[in-house]
Amino acid sequence: MFPAPVHRTSPQWQLAYRTLLPLSVFMWLLPLIAVAVFSTRPAEDFTSGNYWGLPSSFEAVANYGRVFFDSDMPRYLLNSVLITVPTVVGAVALSCMTGFALGVYRFRANLWIFFMFVAGNFVPFQILMVPVRDLTLDLGLYNTRTGLVLFHIAFQTGFCTLFMRNFIRALPFALIESARVEGVSEFRIFRFVVLPLMKPAIAALAILIFTFIWNDYFWAVVLTQGSASQPVTAGITSFNAQYRAAYHLMSAGSIVAALPPVAMFFLMQRHFIAGLTLGAVK
Repeated sequence: MFPAPVHRTSPQWQLAYRTLLPLSVFMWLLPLIAVAVFSTRPAEDFTSGNYWGLPSSFEAVANYGRVFFDSDMPRYLLNSVLITVPTVVGAVALSCMTGFALGVYRFRANLWIFFMFVAGNFVPFQILMVPVRDLTLDLGLYNTRTGLVLFHIAFQTGFCTLFMRNFIRALPFALIESARVEGVSEFRIFRFVVLPLMKPAIAALAILIFTFIWNDYFWAVVLTQGSASQPVTAGITSFNAQYRAAYHLMSAGSIVAALPPVAMFFLMQRHFIAGLTLGAVK
């Protein structure tokens, strides 16, 4: 069986595994550790070139205080919430309905419609920059949270539909047939039979989409400007002045921006793992 459990391998491989695994984890965490350390440094450390030595003084309270009270960071965080939450709700709701339609009903164009949803995931999003920006300008949605939400819902629904359709296809079809024999309407079948069984998948998908949208930087810069509509990922760049970059404040802002998706993952970890592994044996 491959891969073999570590405890069944040779002593040399076990020693190499135990040595390289902590080293790999440390290398992976090193940029995050560097950003966390930078967020506690004073501005003088950067002007004097003290990038990797010990901080000359620990200014964590002052740096994070300036991020929250002397900048538009709270506004950017609120924008991220107002963009991410409606996007997650809209994309998951649409994908549940389209996944139900494509996974349960049999009609001639079923496979072709499903292929259209899947094909959208393979389109490089960079080539859509100009037409999407022009479209938001024509519709009066440029530099608005609404325009960014609508775009994210449209762009994420393809992946969500792929996820939900395959999950619904793995459910016992006999449950739906039994409900139909009893005369239950299709909407009530979806509401009271299928939807409760989809809760693990909905939780897993919601966490994934929340992380995707919260961490999005490209479309936040392309479709929004200023603190009125920009999310926190784009708002961090507001700490840059014309001739000087406040790296200590940018690092503190980055740590603050990273906390919500990390916290959501740990709070929903049990549901996330259950949703990804449900049906894996089948």
